[in-house]
Amino acid sequence: MMVTAHVIVHLKPGISDPEGQNTVKALQLLGFDGVAGVHTTKTWDIELKTKDKEKAKADVEKMCRRLLTNPVIHDFTIRIGE
Repeated sequence: MMVTAHVIVHLKPGISDPEGQNTVKALQLLGFDGVAGVHTTKTWDIELKTKDKEKAKADVEKMCRRLLTNPVIHDFTIRIGE
C-alpha cells in the first residue's frame, strides 16, 4: 500500500517574492488592473511505500527540513492522503 503526501511550500510573511512581484507587473501590463498581489508556492506530491500515515508524515517533515525548504524563509504544510 502507498500513501501520498501533498507538500505546499511558501515564503514566510515579510520575505520578498520577486517572482510574484514580476507576475503582478506582467498581469497589469496585460490589462488585469485588479491584480493586487501574487504569491508563489511550490508543491510536491510524494508517494511513500507505507500504510502508516504517522510515519509517512514524520518522514516527509524530515524531507522538508533537509531538502525541500529553507527554514529561514519558508513555511510548509503537509497533507497525507491514501
